[in-house]
Amino acid sequence: MQLVQETKNLVRLTRFGMVNCFLVREDDGLTLIDTGVAGSAPSIRKAAQSLGAPIRRILLTHAHIDHIGSLDALAGEYPGMEFAVGQRESRLLRKDFSLAAGETGKRLMGFPGAKSQPTRLLNDGDRIGSLQAAFSPGHTPGHFAFLDMRDGSLIAGDAFTTQTGVLAAGTFKLLFPFPALFSWNREVAAESARKLRGLKPERLAVGHGKTVESPLAAIDQAIELAFRQCGKMLN
Repeated sequence: MQLVQETKNLVRLTRFGMVNCFLVREDDGLTLIDTGVAGSAPSIRKAAQSLGAPIRRILLTHAHIDHIGSLDALAGEYPGMEFAVGQRESRLLRKDFSLAAGETGKRLMGFPGAKSQPTRLLNDGDRIGSLQAAFSPGHTPGHFAFLDMRDGSLIAGDAFTTQTGVLAAGTFKLLFPFPALFSWNREVAAESARKLRGLKPERLAVGHGKTVESPLAAIDQAIELAFRQCGKMLN
């Protein structure tokens, strides 16, 4: 697993060159955002040890297999650890694929579920240490991103990808990570991308691809493309 120190408080952990999770330094230790694919727990634990701080909590951007693969293994290693996920997304951890009133989208796939039970359910705008939770559905019904209020780092999960340029979830492109293929509702994803842009992030850290510094111009292009592919015009 590759370790990249993005800022003094943000470390990107990359496995197989394409799947990211993140460690965020707080006063009491580390917050782990997403847990990678199955088998990542030893490498994540080793990375935390190299940073000289314990993992105090786990946050999930969403419940896809490549983001919760090592959740149960890590939660089992750290009894009493705080584990937070969006209120809507928590249903997918239980493999409850029913839709709420007004929700529409593609068939929900790639959710293996987990045994671990969240200790906290997140709503839009909640604070977890230095991080502000931002509800950003579209890639999944209950997707969340997290903005570090200290330096403007946006850990955006799969609301954006950067492997083939900055793209919003749901955008069609015939290259991995195929953002259109694995996103639930591209219209909702485009709106969420615009919402996250409104946070004016100083850097964009994502589940697939390298972190982008000063990303606003690239995000603007991504949003324009996303809306154009939806057959809509930006207001």
